[in-house]
Amino acid sequence: MIRDGYVARWQGREYEASPDGDQVRLYRPDPADGFEEVRPGRHRRVIPATDVDEVVYVRTTCWWRGQPFIVLGQHESWLRVEYTGGLAPVAARMGLEEFDFGVYQGWAPRPEVADLREYRV
Repeated sequence: MIRDGYVARWQGREYEASPDGDQVRLYRPDPADGFEEVRPGRHRRVIPATDVDEVVYVRTTCWWRGQPFIVLGQHESWLRVEYTGGLAPVAARMGLEEFDFGVYQGWAPRPEVADLREYRV
């Protein structure tokens, strides 16, 4: 599973999360007590931040074609990646699209990606 965003530990389980001041929104894909469906496959529960055991940011990184990337998402056997090497000529040679000034992204075939790691900040 590729993760890039906040997660919170509450009652011994990790949830995708969105901290918001003194509250934290927890998300899960299936129904559960206290969670409301916000759309099919997405259920939310808002709890006080003081009830959460931990909130961290999870980021997945990798290497593709010898260059460092952050993994933003996944679709089938492709990974959406963002180049973190900071060299525009390298990004151009790799055929990455300039998503924003100095921000280069592309789709990498998962079998070509190496050293896939998850970091908790």
